[in-house]
Amino acid sequence: MASQQTPSSDASRPAAQRSEVQRPETQHTEVSTAYLRQLDDERESAMRTASHPGSSFDGASIALHDRLEERVAADGPGMIDLMLDLAEHPEVAFQEHRSARAIVDVLAEHGIEAQLGVHGLDTAIRAEISGTGAGSGNGGADGPTLAILSEYDALPGVGHGCGHNVIAVMGLGAFLALSALAKADPSAVPGRVVFLGTPAEEGHTGKEYMAREGAFEGLDAAVMAHPYGYDLADQTWLGRRTLTVEYHGHTAHASAQPFMGRNALDAANLMYQGIGLMRQQTPPSDRIHAVIREGGERASVVPDYAKLDLYVRSQRPETLKDLSTRVDDVARGAALMAGVGVTVRWDEHPPSLPVRTNEALTGRWVQAQRRRGRDPLPFGVVSPILAASTDFGNVSYRVPGIHPVIRIAPPEVALHTREFATWAVSEDARSAAADGAYGLAATVLDALHDPQLATAMAAEFEEAGGAIDVRGFFD
Repeated sequence: MASQQTPSSDASRPAAQRSEVQRPETQHTEVSTAYLRQLDDERESAMRTASHPGSSFDGASIALHDRLEERVAADGPGMIDLMLDLAEHPEVAFQEHRSARAIVDVLAEHGIEAQLGVHGLDTAIRAEISGTGAGSGNGGADGPTLAILSEYDALPGVGHGCGHNVIAVMGLGAFLALSALAKADPSAVPGRVVFLGTPAEEGHTGKEYMAREGAFEGLDAAVMAHPYGYDLADQTWLGRRTLTVEYHGHTAHASAQPFMGRNALDAANLMYQGIGLMRQQTPPSDRIHAVIREGGERASVVPDYAKLDLYVRSQRPETLKDLSTRVDDVARGAALMAGVGVTVRWDEHPPSLPVRTNEALTGRWVQAQRRRGRDPLPFGVVSPILAASTDFGNVSYRVPGIHPVIRIAPPEVALHTREFATWAVSEDARSAAADGAYGLAATVLDALHDPQLATAMAAEFEEAGGAIDVRGFFD
């Protein structure tokens, strides 16, 4: 006896209705946190015994550091107001007009004339102060020249989810404190200090644009600090390049004459797969991210155009250059396999290099942070696998530099999130703004007062390879 079908069964529906039947959606699988937990366990274990050696250099006198702390404290309320104001009015890369003006206005309130719209960028800032013995920089006999950097651009849709509002006031607060010392006693600042407001770090390389317009010429060193979930004296920052690949094929009817087409999407797919396979033979710190931006409009038409955007990252300039060559080969090889043309365009915006940290200067930052009750961890305690990129790397391969990180949030709060943006206006962020301002100012003051430190700083930079031609490195 044939089974009867109920009226609600799919077979009883007209064909037009059957096509509208909704099938249950496949649920995504949960992402395992096992590897992150392993990294956390390793970090917690290392933190129990890890200690940075600090510094063997004398630096400036204790009395000068006492006066410096007083100046940082005096300017503290104004810096917090500015930090909160920047957070309330986030501006993205190259559009930081209000933010830059607010910083310039604070400098003017302290009697410091600043240039706005300098070194090729409308929202870049430069100001300088000098004490006795100010020289021309780059090892001049009359005293070193050091720069303190600030960032103030935000993320689209996220605001200050990277804490650049905190970076801005750490750098500015440090510069103002040193300026006050120099005004009260020019001998307290035996050299020149430059404040550089550097736009467009998020997704761009504002510092490289500024460097090409002479921003870092004549400097003996540059310093800045970045908010994070830990206090770290040093952390891995990967170099980064961007790549756009376009494939050009021939369109055709996908059913009637597919053999007359040359499928650009096939080439994009082959490249995407090729990169995935290549990852097996790259160093663990290398990173490649890709998206297929365009790949056709209708399934019945062989796509004649496809486009990919990629990021390529690595831990050393040399390995970044090698990885770039390999990715370029994959892009061109995919075109050969699919029988299509290819256009490969590197670095619509200038690349960023890894950060080369100057240990002589880092030791003085650590000593300053210990004075403030913090104890920055040495390199390697937080896994180098957890690494991003910054355009400060381009500075650190031109002059000695440091880019430590300072805790404003719990370790589990990731950068570039709305949650981190909330922490960037917290009490922890306010404390970090003052501690970071003192730390940067103290590091600069130590380098100005201690000839042995200044000599070691320069010698270390030269031993690491000295300055490189950042602009021409990948040519």
